[in-house]
Amino acid sequence: MRALISVYDKTGIVDVAAHLSQLGWDIVSSGGTATTLREAGVDVTAVEDITQSPEMLDGRVKTLHPSIHGGILADRSKPSHLASLEEQGITPIDLVICNLYPFRTDPSVELIDIGGPTMVRAAAKNHDSVGIVVNPDDYSTVIAELSTGGVLSDETRRRLARTAFAHTAAYDAAIVEWLDEDDPLPPTLHLALEKADDCRYGENPHQTGARYRPIATAPWWDGVVQHEGLALSYLNFFDADAAWRIAHDLGEGSEQAAVAIIKHANPCGAATGNNLADTYQRAFDCDPRSAFGGIVATNQVVDFATVEAIEQAAQADLIIAPGYEEGVIERLRAKRKNTRVLEGPAPDQLRIELRQITGGWLAQSPHHFGTGRAEWTVVTERVPTESEWDDAEFAWRVAGHVTSNAIVLAKDATAWGIGAGQQNRVESGQIATTKAAGRAAGGACASDAFYPFSDGVEAAAAAGVAVVIQPGGAMRDDDVITRADELGLSMIFTGERHFRH
Repeated sequence: MRALISVYDKTGIVDVAAHLSQLGWDIVSSGGTATTLREAGVDVTAVEDITQSPEMLDGRVKTLHPSIHGGILADRSKPSHLASLEEQGITPIDLVICNLYPFRTDPSVELIDIGGPTMVRAAAKNHDSVGIVVNPDDYSTVIAELSTGGVLSDETRRRLARTAFAHTAAYDAAIVEWLDEDDPLPPTLHLALEKADDCRYGENPHQTGARYRPIATAPWWDGVVQHEGLALSYLNFFDADAAWRIAHDLGEGSEQAAVAIIKHANPCGAATGNNLADTYQRAFDCDPRSAFGGIVATNQVVDFATVEAIEQAAQADLIIAPGYEEGVIERLRAKRKNTRVLEGPAPDQLRIELRQITGGWLAQSPHHFGTGRAEWTVVTERVPTESEWDDAEFAWRVAGHVTSNAIVLAKDATAWGIGAGQQNRVESGQIATTKAAGRAAGGACASDAFYPFSDGVEAAAAAGVAVVIQPGGAMRDDDVITRADELGLSMIFTGERHFRH
């Protein structure tokens, strides 16, 4: 029996080779792997001794030879293949252990592996006869089976082949991604994902669900620690991600506390402030009914004062924060046994946003808040005061996280009324006005898209706000501006739409 070993990651390889040698296997290797094995006392046959060809081109060519690939690819069930091996003096290779250059960690042309993927794919194709191992985690299983029965089971060889093809597919995907680094929407996309978590269930209990992550990368979710509560469901992941992004967006570049309370991926409360407990309370007070069973996210360490505020409020399904004051987790465990308590790092920035549709995918560049006060235009006779500008900026930022059609009424860094997901903007405004119940008087109204008619501005005025912020760009902008002037409102055009479906 012959094994070909060629690995970049040499973790555990000496032990594997030594076990194989003890079992009577012939070990073939090259380059640094052969040197490592020889130095450890393992008897090794050099690839050059088999091919009768030296390594060349700085190691780019060493295993690309019929004496190697004939030994790997020969179908042992076909007499003609065996006859060809005998005629050419080629010994069959029964096991290939190979992992590839670490392209992802240091992408460059020199780390684009050629011989490695070729050997891996050849062995995986011929998995009826050959075992292929690309993951050091599989070494113990392989050695255990070979020690017990002398051969790998059909099931194991098939599983290893599947792992091998996934390995080379992910490797090629990483190379394509590197070549596409300057193209925001390249001509092809190649997703290489691995399962990171099984969800407690899917969107509904009768559905299964899982979280997948890009292979060989560590998204922020991998840094999350769950201190308490049941396993996360599909919607727990989805809503917690939304909450975490809003909290960090509102608190970005500031020492202020930011709190977002999420229900069905939409904020039902959002606030910023100097005191975390007070900020949480204002976020909760926006819509206490919807906050029941919601997701709470904050950009600051949760202290006892904030926990007391949470305890007196509605049951939270999940809390996510960058940390917890000593003793807080124990208190939450005792008081809120059903609450999932997560600790996590800052969220990642997306390169491309993907969404599945029937038979395909939609892709777009990530949403951003690229414009600010310096690029916005006051289009009414009345100019906002400084505090109204602040309210408008806050409301506008929250609106970008609300499902369209979105209307946000805000004052003093607090969202007091949020209307989301309605088929027309007027009804979103009515919902926001009802929820605000006058608390946004003198503040701001943000609309994620332009007002096509003046009725939306009239609804904002009825809510008592002093300033309306919207993208502008409607056919009837002049009518809307005129009506805002008649109502004594300030109006800001951002020139940027915030639709989120």
